Amino acid sequence: MPGWWARTGLVVFNPVAGAGRTDRMAADAVVRRCERYVTDVTVVPTGYRGHAEELAAKAAADGIDVVIAVGGDGTTRESAAGLVRASLARPDGITGGPALVNVPGGTANSVFREVWSDRPWEQALDAALGTSAPRIRRVDMARIVETGTLALLGTGTGVVAEVLEAANRLGSVPGRDRYRLAVAETVRTAAPYPLRVTVDGTVVHDGPAYLTNIGGGRYRSGQFKLMPLSVLDDGLLDICVVSGDLPLPELLHLTQDGSHVDRPQVVYTRGRRFVLERTDGSSLTCEYDGESATGIASRCTVEILPGVLPVLAPSAEE
Repeated sequence: MPGWWARTGLVVFNPVAGAGRTDRMAADAVVRRCERYVTDVTVVPTGYRGHAEELAAKAAADGIDVVIAVGGDGTTRESAAGLVRASLARPDGITGGPALVNVPGGTANSVFREVWSDRPWEQALDAALGTSAPRIRRVDMARIVETGTLALLGTGTGVVAEVLEAANRLGSVPGRDRYRLAVAETVRTAAPYPLRVTVDGTVVHDGPAYLTNIGGGRYRSGQFKLMPLSVLDDGLLDICVVSGDLPLPELLHLTQDGSHVDRPQVVYTRGRRFVLERTDGSSLTCEYDGESATGIASRCTVEILPGVLPVLAPSAEE
């Protein structure tokens, strides 16, 4: 349409996100909204893990202008990873390709909240697509070296990963209630583990820890402001390490507003390369963007990929 910036768009939707709430009718509503601004819109459901990554990479190869990821944080992360891998594989070394926008349809929806706050998704799409000059943020991503996995919100060990495992066992519970129950279960059973944390070559923690979280997003599980000082596109990743001296119930209360970073039991800093090592040789329980990480033993290395992902965002004035 004359005046709008995007000519072609791909809607990728996860039909089982959020316990099956992202069905075809919901995806069709997104498509109808997009068709107000985008001339040619294609919609494809994901059929298996990793499918959104494949679809996004193909969209980049086909010269699509915008990818709309409809689903939870997992669908959004896969779409982001596909766009970034396609961009990094370009022989000219120039990063570019389609811009990404997320429509929330999952359980936590932390990515959408990070970019658009609590704005209704319809208004977010209007702001992202209904303009001749969109605002695009060049967002950082994290790479887990041992597996090559790309993370958008971040990666965590300890309690963060244990909450995810508990939430997966509560699959029939809808929405954020699932994470509230998972957190309550984890608080009862979690125990500190021996951990050494190195940031850009400097050891910042060596002793018992309840959790670590590394990433660019402020929120985890859609409600816990675990990384309150983090910025998506500042070229650095934040890390939060909580020692075994801080009671978990108190930590949960503090992460509602991010005030845990002022406690002496918490290490909070920034960097570009992070090494997490269990000093007892046991395996680390890890997750990334709400997915359980496999293939990681007692050591996990995380590096930043600065500014690699183009994300549609509100105007700077907003």
